[in-house]
Amino acid sequence: MRGTLRGLIFLLELALLTAAGFWGFTLDAGWPVRLLAGLGAPLALAVAWGLFCSPRAAVALPAPAKLAVQAACFLVGGVLLALAGHPLPGVALVIAWTADKALLLHSGDPA
Repeated sequence: MRGTLRGLIFLLELALLTAAGFWGFTLDAGWPVRLLAGLGAPLALAVAWGLFCSPRAAVALPAPAKLAVQAACFLVGGVLLALAGHPLPGVALVIAWTADKALLLHSGDPA
């Protein structure tokens, strides 16, 4: 069960990065701004995730703080999808992450 939940959370992390890129590339702005936002937003989320949330994070946070950063990242992804005109997928992303994370924590997995 844990393996499936971990696999799902990895796919959700990829969906988070995709959502951020989608938002950037769909902005109602010139091509340079869309390119910067479409590449920069997922990069910023990936850097934050790598620094604070990955198993080999550069900054070791206590479990509650790590969970808060993860939740913030997924909330940002949900908001970005909503801003791109897709609020239901944004809500679904946040709910799917919350459910998967709750099941992982309930199973004793700190990931």
